[in-house]
Amino acid sequence: MKIVTVEQMIDLERRSADVGAPPEVLMENAGLAVAESARDLLSRIDGKSIMILVGPGNNGGDGLVAARHLHDWGAKIHLFLVKRKTENDKNFALDIERNIPWTDAFADESLSKYRDILSSADMVIDALFGTGNVRPFEGTIKEMLEQVMAVKKSNPELKILAIDLPSGLDADTGAIDPASLYADLTVTLGYPKIGLFRFPGATKLGQLEIADIGISDYLAEGIPTELVTAETVRGILPQRPLDANKGTFGKLMVVAGSMNYIGAAYLACEAAMRVGTGLVTLAIPKSLQSILASKLTEVTYLPLPEKEPGIVSAEAVSVVMGNLSGYDALLMGCGIGQNSETAEFVRGLLSSLSPDMPLVLDADGLNILSENERWWESVGNRSVLTPHPGEMARLTRKYTDDVQEDRLKSAISAASEWNQTVVLKGAFTVVASPDGRAMICGVTNPGLASAGTGDVLAGAIAGMIVQGLSPFDAATCGVYLHAMAGEIVKAEIGDTGMIASDLLLGLPLVIKSVREMQ
Repeated sequence: MKIVTVEQMIDLERRSADVGAPPEVLMENAGLAVAESARDLLSRIDGKSIMILVGPGNNGGDGLVAARHLHDWGAKIHLFLVKRKTENDKNFALDIERNIPWTDAFADESLSKYRDILSSADMVIDALFGTGNVRPFEGTIKEMLEQVMAVKKSNPELKILAIDLPSGLDADTGAIDPASLYADLTVTLGYPKIGLFRFPGATKLGQLEIADIGISDYLAEGIPTELVTAETVRGILPQRPLDANKGTFGKLMVVAGSMNYIGAAYLACEAAMRVGTGLVTLAIPKSLQSILASKLTEVTYLPLPEKEPGIVSAEAVSVVMGNLSGYDALLMGCGIGQNSETAEFVRGLLSSLSPDMPLVLDADGLNILSENERWWESVGNRSVLTPHPGEMARLTRKYTDDVQEDRLKSAISAASEWNQTVVLKGAFTVVASPDGRAMICGVTNPGLASAGTGDVLAGAIAGMIVQGLSPFDAATCGVYLHAMAGEIVKAEIGDTGMIASDLLLGLPLVIKSVREMQ
């Protein structure tokens, strides 16, 4: 599922008209889709009171089409027009034929009629403004929206549905007018817009649905940014042949853990196994092996020489390199620490690796790298880097706020400059490829904002690489599995108190669910 800018959406609609789906067809499809979503949201439509706020443009036209269908299904509709329609407007004329009542919002100067109808409404549909409006609300329109939210506050049962996006949300930047409605459901039309996955606008969407309005998918093939979906992942999940052995599913070397961060090694290794890796070997400071052996019973171990208890020695480079042959990928960085001896080990190991060795680099490994100028030249081009915003800021020599201001641009620019796959973690995680492609995960879950969840993600990505996926596909798959495992836990216990190890059993459940999709 492609994610589009306003300019790209306009181009898609124009080219759609050229191949037989003109604007009036798209509008009819959009209005029907909105009506169906409204019906589903209300559960029962017959006799329900629905107020539709109708704007002057295409968004308003979509609302007029939805009004007709909802009326035909038994709903009581009232249209509030912020710009007077003429009977030359086909969709308005069809509503008038059905005796659907309407009010000119600016003729109702005191908004007394508006408030009266709003007070008994079961649903408000926001069909005011779509992707074309970026002006701040003022006057009557601002007051109308504020009245809706006031009623919603006193009557939480009132449902608010936004067509395409809540009016006042910038479809490119995610900027939002303070008066914009908090929707229960946003039905975005054709393709989701990038601004829906940026804050603060994303806070006002409620549930997001994507409505097919009849634009042929081939028209969007050149758009490089996509939403990660179950269908995406189903198409790239590694196969599980019946005659497999553990070598079929890859061998992963994990260099992780230190005295203060023993758990990071556990989480990364367990995650790699839970996504199907055939063999995981943990290279860890030798004094920590006995601590982990009772917890990680399925991995094999490579004890590393230590500078001091629990701190890897720089001499361990030769030990890792002497045992790395035959492994399909290396995961390094989870909880290894950042002292000078560890930093020397990391730099030495990276300089010794073949550029063809797939590498997942996380956490402390990234922080150590960031201390070097042009650090990316020491990392092979089959690497996946998994920074959170703070680590990304250090790697790019920027402020964290600058990274967060446009996360998609930050990730794409970095992937291109470094010639590596970049996973910019956080709400709406971005996976970016050196060739300009990007995937956005549409899941946000505060429960994932806790220690160790990044180690689980790194292990899941590395586990997908050793099973034969490209770095970009492995990162895409790992991000989705990680996010949806979080959704499983959230559904069970909520997002407060969720811990990283809760995700581990969710990973194979997500894989099972994706494979069983009809």
